[in-house]
Amino acid sequence: MRAFVKAHLAPSHLALLKNGIRQLRGCYFPCIPGVHRCIYHLHLAVKQSLHCILQKCYFTPMFISRLANRPRQLHLACGMPQVLGPLDIQIGEQCRLSGIATYCGRAWGQQKPRLIVGNNVDIGWQNTLAVGRTIRIDDNVRLAGQVFLAGFPGHPIDPIARADGQPDTENQVGDIHLCRNTWLGTGVMVMAGVTIGEASVIAAGSVVTKDIPPGVLAGGNPARVIKPLEY
Repeated sequence: MRAFVKAHLAPSHLALLKNGIRQLRGCYFPCIPGVHRCIYHLHLAVKQSLHCILQKCYFTPMFISRLANRPRQLHLACGMPQVLGPLDIQIGEQCRLSGIATYCGRAWGQQKPRLIVGNNVDIGWQNTLAVGRTIRIDDNVRLAGQVFLAGFPGHPIDPIARADGQPDTENQVGDIHLCRNTWLGTGVMVMAGVTIGEASVIAAGSVVTKDIPPGVLAGGNPARVIKPLEY
């Protein structure tokens, strides 16, 4: 078809045709402000109502059925977190969890991994909590988006064992403890065996490889204490 058009149209006609097609792509039905504003708000109301019904009547009860306890107050947003592997999950009251997150338990250990979340905790968008043995998140902790708690790596260090598809080893696995009132910024990665002290703040994009004391601002790769905080 394209060869036929090129053969039977002059270059000027072809350019005119391309320009017409380009203009058609950007066309739309004329906006009638009063009408379309009403349609827009109606669209939002219907969308939010359906979302609320799905969250309260479908996703949240299903997710709670997967927990070891039954919190009375839990706000789940945007679907339901993905849970992979064996994992014992306990969540406190008045927590806010993004449904776009992954909770993963290590499948090769002798004990079942445990994720223990306190009260009034935020677990944000695209968080990954990889539980080797235990991840403990105390009360009032805030996790921003794309936080990764790496309790286990999933692969061994030895290249031959890794190529052979063998799992990580026990010395690569460790607990993670986020103490009360800590805040992890966007894109923070916390490695196995790390404790972050009470009320400390970790700057966005940091990689935490060692314990952080309480009441400080830390950041960098690897994360280091930047300054103490007043609290």
